[in-house]
Amino acid sequence: MKVNEQAAAWGKTIAVKLGKYKFVLLIILVGIVLLALPSGEKQAAEKSTAAVGESISFDVDDMEQKLSEALSKIEGAGETRVLLTLQSGSRTVLAQDSNVQQKDNEYERETSTVTISKGSSTQEAVAVQEIAPQFLGAVVICPGGENPAVCLKLTEAVSALTGLGADRISICKGNQ
Repeated sequence: MKVNEQAAAWGKTIAVKLGKYKFVLLIILVGIVLLALPSGEKQAAEKSTAAVGESISFDVDDMEQKLSEALSKIEGAGETRVLLTLQSGSRTVLAQDSNVQQKDNEYERETSTVTISKGSSTQEAVAVQEIAPQFLGAVVICPGGENPAVCLKLTEAVSALTGLGADRISICKGNQ
């Protein structure tokens, strides 16, 4: 009988402890369940890694074509032709690791590009920043180029899309 009494006493002790710490145990159980669920962070990290691997391609002819189509829709402009000049093309800034060593009161700096291994014998440089191309100037040729109101609208549109100031945008009247 002593064994049954001890088991009953032990059961009561556990019931009291569970009642006392039920919220703590509930929080631990919820934490375990959340850890078991698939994480969205891992998917986001994979997407950002994929985005780093892809380089933004820039084509001046394509940009001129899209800009011409957009400007042609402005009232009074007519069919437009756009010419853009670039000061610098798009660039990618790569991550670099540097190591500084001191030898005989002289400092020696060694830098290397950070790479990620992508399987067997495949490495890819880590891109930190993609710098967009900088435009130098723009010329817009259209039949409505003589109308000051149309010129203003075209200048504002080109400025908004390229970041150029009005002094670097020329609007000319063209043939119909």
